[in-house]
Amino acid sequence: MTSGVIAVPQAAIELAKRFEGFHRVPKNDPGRAHPYICPAGYWTIGYGHLCDPKHPPITKGEAEAYLAQDLKVALAATLRYCPVLATEPENRLAAIVDFTFNLGAGRLQTSTLRRRVNQRDWDASARELRRWVYGGGGVLSGLVTRREAEIELLKAGDLG
Repeated sequence: MTSGVIAVPQAAIELAKRFEGFHRVPKNDPGRAHPYICPAGYWTIGYGHLCDPKHPPITKGEAEAYLAQDLKVALAATLRYCPVLATEPENRLAAIVDFTFNLGAGRLQTSTLRRRVNQRDWDASARELRRWVYGGGGVLSGLVTRREAEIELLKAGDLG
């Protein structure tokens, strides 16, 4: 970290892997992921990487490479829109990077969550995170669980 570059927090990688999962592996092609439509209706492959429906199957290693790149993009956007996170405990950064990876930089940019984070109002930030649980026209239990995991990281910053 001597260059001053902030790396993707390990906790963000773990959250993304836990909630995205490496799945949709046909029995006749074990070890490779194929494109699928996620609960929000997007074509996805590997660990939540957006793709074309005709994307060729990928290995776990390729999925991890996509995830690493996608998380770098999410990290850059998170720090652009929530610069205070550069000086907060890493768990807080991890929580918002996972949110950004999951929902996209545009959602973070226009959200009340962004304002609350930049105000360092962690209780209000947690309340805002709990609002982002909808996909495909309803509340998704996986998003409820994911937001609670992000909130746990956000609040863990208070202990640091």
